[in-house]
Amino acid sequence: MDHVDRILKQWQGARPDLDTAPMGLLGRLGRLHAHLVRETDATLAEHGLNRASFDVLATLRRADEPHQLSPGDLLAATMVTSGTMTNRIDQLEKQGLVARIAHPQDGRSTLIGLTEKGFDTIDRAVTAHMKNQHRMTEALTREDFQALDRLLATYLAAFEGG
Repeated sequence: MDHVDRILKQWQGARPDLDTAPMGLLGRLGRLHAHLVRETDATLAEHGLNRASFDVLATLRRADEPHQLSPGDLLAATMVTSGTMTNRIDQLEKQGLVARIAHPQDGRSTLIGLTEKGFDTIDRAVTAHMKNQHRMTEALTREDFQALDRLLATYLAAFEGG
């Protein structure tokens, strides 16, 4: 019996007329999310990063060489406000992880690119992040992993379309 089961049992006693099945599913998803975020944050912190800085660096790392994107492209990839993105870029630039580079085709605009230090940092961090994600999912058999992944994709599509 997990924490959510205890809550559901209490609700069954207090309100037997309610179907609490969705509460159980969503409660478990919420608790699981909290655990996963805590574990992820700890791994990223070992590399001097948080989820926001990791997001920007990982987006640049996934971009084609020379791993540069316009601020607008970064905004589209990360779905944050322009003010938030500017702040993230400023902080990463202060740490020497990214640099603002004059756009070769448009002198009025800039590109954001990984520095050598940024490239090395994100490569080490993403390797550790993947190892951590494998560790966090190892409690599932391969079949359960695939089934859960399929179910969550179906559930997520109900909210995001597709």
